[in-house]
Amino acid sequence: MHRVLTAVLRAGIAAALAVGLFGQIVVIPTTAADEADVFPPYAPYAVPYATVAILGVLCVQVALVAVWQLLAMVERDALFSPRAFRWVDTVIGAAAVATLLALGVSGHLAVAEIPSPDDGMDVLGALLAASGCAVVGAAFVMLTLVMRGLLRKATDLETEMAQVV
Repeated sequence: MHRVLTAVLRAGIAAALAVGLFGQIVVIPTTAADEADVFPPYAPYAVPYATVAILGVLCVQVALVAVWQLLAMVERDALFSPRAFRWVDTVIGAAAVATLLALGVSGHLAVAEIPSPDDGMDVLGALLAASGCAVVGAAFVMLTLVMRGLLRKATDLETEMAQVV
């Protein structure tokens, strides 16, 4: 892989980690508190939903750190080794946890009687967004599992070729 491309990817990962950290520390808690102030019936939901959002961002950050490590393995030409599977499994695990969080939020929004300031569209929009995140997350987990299988086959082939040569 070209060094410039790797550097650009690492810069993007670093920026995403920084933005995620800012979101966890400033944006999510502030938004939750503001929503509870504007519409007091949201107050009981502010802390639990903010916590779930912070955990969701943490899952993305864990996956980004794992991708950073995989990039380092690519630079060392060591991607086709058993050690790479630990990082791929970390990405899969983080995505699965984030998907389960989104699914839990979807389930709660579907059955809870959450008051809405207007006509209920806020809750419906949040339900659709959380459900969409759960579907996209499940698709990502499945795709990554397929890619892990391909990595396993490539690793086995490289090991076999090394034994032959």
